[in-house]
Amino acid sequence: MPEVLSAPLVVEFPFTRSLGPVQSAFLTGLRERVVLGVRTTDGRTLVPPVEYDPVTAEEIRDLVQVAPTGTVTTWAWNHEPRRGQPLDTPFAWVLVRLDGADTALLHALAAPGPDAVRTGMRVRVRWAGERTGAITDIACFEPYDGEPAEPAEPAEPSGHAGAFENPLTGIVAPARLDYTYSPGRAQTAYIHALSARRTVGERCPACRKVYVPPRGACPTCGVATVEQVEVGPRGTVTTFCIVNIKAKNLDIEVPYVYAHIALDGADLALHARIGGIPYDRVRMGLRVEPVWTEGARYPDHYRPTGEPDADYDTYKELL
Repeated sequence: MPEVLSAPLVVEFPFTRSLGPVQSAFLTGLRERVVLGVRTTDGRTLVPPVEYDPVTAEEIRDLVQVAPTGTVTTWAWNHEPRRGQPLDTPFAWVLVRLDGADTALLHALAAPGPDAVRTGMRVRVRWAGERTGAITDIACFEPYDGEPAEPAEPAEPSGHAGAFENPLTGIVAPARLDYTYSPGRAQTAYIHALSARRTVGERCPACRKVYVPPRGACPTCGVATVEQVEVGPRGTVTTFCIVNIKAKNLDIEVPYVYAHIALDGADLALHARIGGIPYDRVRMGLRVEPVWTEGARYPDHYRPTGEPDADYDTYKELL
């Protein structure tokens, strides 16, 4: 049996969101080297600010300015920084209660080692050289031996209108996950077969259904599958959708059709792009075959075979 495959994968999604008045003021303030919190009806000052009181759920918009100095309430040492973290050398993750605030802000503390960090130590903001209106406008915190800095004393944060020139109205928050994926024994065999332009599934020993791509176990019976069965290469479109939004870094013109295809001999439909036919002529029951490109490890798309459409009763259980 060939060695089970594994490969590094990245899932990344740039999430775009609009900002309400509170978050807009907070992030725009960071750009202007101003730290804002929000005051609740019972007098607490929350930093970072939120739009609704976490205790009463009522809307809060009373912005106040707090100091860029504060006290570490708890911490953890990060001995091996990862991509995208605030510092590229070992640092401490800290919760800092800024002077004038009643809650703590999570950020990085630049320190020579864990022995230099302690709960209760005084710190101050180190501002980034270039600021755009993001939490990273605070480059990190650094140790500070002085008194609470203006404009706020611990008990009396100063009110702030939250008005700035060119306020931020939205942000793009990139979400990314780096991981190593292993498809397992069954899908490793499936991928190796595809590289030879063959499609191989596995048959359940109990219900005798053939699953493509194989999972290594029957989803219905819950028993392991081992027997390999070659299916296709032709198949039937069971359901489909028309894609009208062009995906980033995907060199396919819209509109195009993405479909579930039940390969001949398979009891599970796989998904693939349909080509070689106008998008508005794709239909359920359309008979299709794979189209391979030179050197490809999987079909580029499926195209009509020219056969008569399959009868609905032959694929209705695969919808």
